[in-house]
Amino acid sequence: MAGKFEYTTLAHRYTARYPVLTYVGTQANFWIIANVLLAVIFHFQSHLITVTYQVPVGGSFGPLALISVILGMLYGITLGLTGYYLDKYVSKKLALGKVILLRTLISLVVLMLDLALLRYVFFDRLIAPSMFIAGTTLVEEVWKSLFLLLVIYYAFMTLVISFINQVNKKYGPGILLPLLLGRYRKPREENRIFMFMDLKSSTTTAEQLGHLKYSAFIRDCFSDINEVLYPFYAQVYQYVGDEIVVTWPEREGLKGHSCLLFYFACRKQFMTRSDYYMSNYGLLPDFKAGAHTGTVTAVEIGEVKRDIAYHGDILNTAARIQSVCNEHQKSFIVSQHLLEKVNLPVNLRAQHLGSILLKGKASAVELVSVEE
Repeated sequence: MAGKFEYTTLAHRYTARYPVLTYVGTQANFWIIANVLLAVIFHFQSHLITVTYQVPVGGSFGPLALISVILGMLYGITLGLTGYYLDKYVSKKLALGKVILLRTLISLVVLMLDLALLRYVFFDRLIAPSMFIAGTTLVEEVWKSLFLLLVIYYAFMTLVISFINQVNKKYGPGILLPLLLGRYRKPREENRIFMFMDLKSSTTTAEQLGHLKYSAFIRDCFSDINEVLYPFYAQVYQYVGDEIVVTWPEREGLKGHSCLLFYFACRKQFMTRSDYYMSNYGLLPDFKAGAHTGTVTAVEIGEVKRDIAYHGDILNTAARIQSVCNEHQKSFIVSQHLLEKVNLPVNLRAQHLGSILLKGKASAVELVSVEE
């Protein structure tokens, strides 16, 4: 279990610090592996032809492997950079069909450039000299067949890397490998911090904006909150209407007071985009939040739609804490248990609200409001 936590934690840390490098590195590594795999297939195929028909069509595997690594790196870096910036700046503005078409065109252009390098640079200098027959040349028909083969192969591999990207988007960095290893097939205990963030005066806001514009407003709010996730090592657990549930492995949430500062970073993010919100909606987002920490169980659930679910009293308590924000006219309330673990940074101040019996709880919980 410790190994799983360490891998997932490191993945989140690295993604938070180097988002572009992480995305591009994943693409480059995948395409290097995919190209080397194709080179291995070619090598063994040529070896079989040589053995079967006694025709020396093979050669040293080294140059072929080197070319595969170079082309895979070029292809992966180019697609990684374009994919990252498409997701960040273009995908939100274009329809999904147009984004797919644009990605396909970029992939074809890069593939044609790779094939040109293979044909006019690498073949004469590396591949031909390593083959058994000196002065080997390939006719135009061979290059057309090779291009068609690469298009089919790369199209299939693109589906695989797209699947990996979608899993990372759904579950977050570092979750795919534990899923593949079956880590969540049985319930496992984790120490986690949960924060429930809910839009204030949501009913009034919905009536004021209308349901279509209100949905766009919530979409923009969640998009801005997502911009703040990685710097504070936070993970989205789920979206429920106009509420977002954020979680941290306890050690990550306590580090650098991330679980406290995250809330105020969200408010700052909204303020930096105040002109956009005022011009489009006539109001600024204002969220209330409640946070608590403790032991929960994590397990993979569902058949038609699979997901990783967390169970435990910690979630219920965090949700109840958030629900009493209006009653006490506070925006951010945490449990005393959490505050004792995280310690209060100098730029925040706490006000003890006392021992409060939350709805559905048998015993009272010490609550503290946190403000800048």
